[in-house]
Amino acid sequence: MLTAFARAFKTPDLRKKLLFTLGIIVIYRIGTHIPIPGVDYKNVQFCIEQANANQGLFGLVNMFSGGALLQITIFALGIMPYITASIILQLLTVVIPRLEALKKEGQSGTAKITQYTRYLTVALAILQGTGLVATARSGSLFSGCPVASSIVPDRSIFVTITMVITMTAGTALVMWLGELITDRGIGNGMSILMFISIAATFPSSLWAIKKQGDLAGGWIEFGTVIAVGLVMVALVVFVEQAQRRIPVQYAKRMIGRRSYGGTSTYIPLKVNQAGVIPVIFASSLLYIPALIVQFSNSTAGWAAWIQRNLADTAAPIHITIYFFLIVFFAFFYVAISFNPEEVADNMKKYGGFIPGIRAGRPTAEYLSYVLNRITWPGSLYLGLIALVPTMALAGFGANQNFPFGGTSILIIVGVGLETVKQIESQLQQRNYEGFLR
Repeated sequence: MLTAFARAFKTPDLRKKLLFTLGIIVIYRIGTHIPIPGVDYKNVQFCIEQANANQGLFGLVNMFSGGALLQITIFALGIMPYITASIILQLLTVVIPRLEALKKEGQSGTAKITQYTRYLTVALAILQGTGLVATARSGSLFSGCPVASSIVPDRSIFVTITMVITMTAGTALVMWLGELITDRGIGNGMSILMFISIAATFPSSLWAIKKQGDLAGGWIEFGTVIAVGLVMVALVVFVEQAQRRIPVQYAKRMIGRRSYGGTSTYIPLKVNQAGVIPVIFASSLLYIPALIVQFSNSTAGWAAWIQRNLADTAAPIHITIYFFLIVFFAFFYVAISFNPEEVADNMKKYGGFIPGIRAGRPTAEYLSYVLNRITWPGSLYLGLIALVPTMALAGFGANQNFPFGGTSILIIVGVGLETVKQIESQLQQRNYEGFLR
């Protein structure tokens, strides 16, 4: 593998793409440490050092921003507004006929949908930036910190607008950097930036577990976490690579004097067809009740029940609802992202058929049957992977976020495999030995 890296850097155009990607990553990481105007940075650092600073409601978003959210920097919102906008547009494509027609137009329609995604990203960044500023001013961003309400000393309208505009501009810049990586670098830019954000939080999370440990100075807990993380990575790699290959044959056709078709291929249906989207959906949905309680400051019985059973990630009710939401959203997302009838119609149009299955509606029914069968183990796998952090926290009695969480491992392994495959394909085009051999 190291030899393959050396050969990749010896290839001029590939070396240029790799260096360009690394340069964008450096710029992105610098931006995650530049505080926005109007924030008392000393108080922010003091609150971050508290035991419960990296927990609670904003842990997932802070992970996706590479730790920039709790530091309230110019990239505090990170890539989350773009991810949310992309998911919303993908869901609306199924509901709105105009978007569905644009999707079928090819490259021009995709460019139009991408433009809509950018506009929605900026709108969501304004909304989320306003919410973050309001949360920081109220002291709810760092619950339990004595100086949490003094993070934003100046509460004038001008300072508030400046902070929101700065974070919105930071999100737009992150979106532009990701598109630059996609166009001129290696891999999908947004995925690469998300990968870097999550990986950047690993060292501090691991060291926090080591410092909190009681056995042999924390080294036993530290080693256990590393071992669990390696097992999870191996499991995720195995399942992410697993797929059900449905054989497809194309009949020969004579057009003039030439013969077309007669080839055999397959339709790859992944076991985890939905990816990490169901976990993000379930997490976001469970955060809504806790957000309502946090901003309402209510002392009613319903607020205490939500705080005890839904906001607490170790509560049995939270674990149960979280698991079933992941399973539900896995089936839901697969249903809207893969259309068996459309695949069957395309196969029939070009003379393709599954051996032993009639073309048309029987093919669509067979594809739907197979997809439902493999989605069950995929959804259960997602639910179990997502619950590992909660089980680990309960076992250790720890207060820090488990660094090898299901969401982070799924994203890191998925992005890593996809990026390596892209480098591998470019190396093979130049008759070099690739990474995966």
